[in-house]
Amino acid sequence: MLNFELQNPVKIIFGKGEISKINTQIPKEAKVLMLYGGGSIKKNGIYNQVTDALNGYNYLEFGGIPANPEYDILLEALKVIKDENITYLLAVGGGSVIDGTKFLASAALYEGEEPWDILANGIRTEVGMPFGTVLTLPATGTEMNSGSVISRRSTGDKRGMGGPGLFPQFSILDPTVIASIPKRQLANGITDAFTHVLEQYMTYPIGADLQDRFAESILNSLIETGPRVIENPKDYTVAANFMWCCTMALNGLIQKGVPNDWAIHAIGHELTALYGIDHARTLAIIAPRHYQYNIETKKEKLAQYGERVWRITEGTLLERAQLAIEKTEAFFQSLDIPTRLSDYTEQYAGTAEKVSETLKERGWVALGERKNVTPEAVKIIVEKSY
Repeated sequence: MLNFELQNPVKIIFGKGEISKINTQIPKEAKVLMLYGGGSIKKNGIYNQVTDALNGYNYLEFGGIPANPEYDILLEALKVIKDENITYLLAVGGGSVIDGTKFLASAALYEGEEPWDILANGIRTEVGMPFGTVLTLPATGTEMNSGSVISRRSTGDKRGMGGPGLFPQFSILDPTVIASIPKRQLANGITDAFTHVLEQYMTYPIGADLQDRFAESILNSLIETGPRVIENPKDYTVAANFMWCCTMALNGLIQKGVPNDWAIHAIGHELTALYGIDHARTLAIIAPRHYQYNIETKKEKLAQYGERVWRITEGTLLERAQLAIEKTEAFFQSLDIPTRLSDYTEQYAGTAEKVSETLKERGWVALGERKNVTPEAVKIIVEKSY
């Protein structure tokens, strides 16, 4: 097992009716900006629960943060924060709203002239404006970590940021909020969380048995829970397990002491930037091709995953690894997630070259846990996804 440090200061408030506890978490003297997305929270009752909990606070609202949080729209929110002397942020939404709020928490205290530099130059946020979250769409785990990904449509960029100043002070997870989420979004959430686990698990053996077992338990739970939550998101037990799986998949716990990959995400982000494909769906496109290309270096963990998660016990090591890849792709497809780039766009010719060149321009010349996913390898992986 590798050396590691683990510190996660996020207070999780989990369960039905817990949104009302917002008023026990935000200082009464704070001037709050409540941030949300396209307005679905006004249709499903979440908005009323949040505003009831904010009764007595001095607060403003900023809605309209889109999926793949858009930099130019976030700049509008940043202007409100500065003009109105906001001191506390409250994100009410899924990964996009929370990621956008993390950017704002950093940008609000940034002393440079161009906030995009935080992302472009990889500036670590040591101290950010305090914020809390109310999770409305389980998927990304951003409610319990310090990472964020922001898009800039005008330049075709999608960049990540992070730092200890970007942990939420609290996150409220009420499983009943998923009752009105469309099936497409639920399928995205399952796929996103599943791939998050794979990125931290599907590398090579390093003797971290407990970490492997943690990861495998989340994968097994998602396989069991996923179809059930799509069928009936109002089932509280199913919804609760789904929501907690998504949080545990990327809160820092299972990545400690083990090598991490993240090449799938790096490539997938570029597909979203190019074509606007849902983040989770880009992961489903790339993951099987990535594992196939790297089957020799990942075969031990692929076979272990095949045995412990998919109950594959027969065949050679390589045969079991191969079948594990096939089972993974079939699982995504069972959620009605197409797994080929050509399923999303007819303009895919030349995509492999574009993605490879973009990553090279950013200095990402060696991705993956072994740093062997070169720009040429990226090109082959994306080509295989057509």
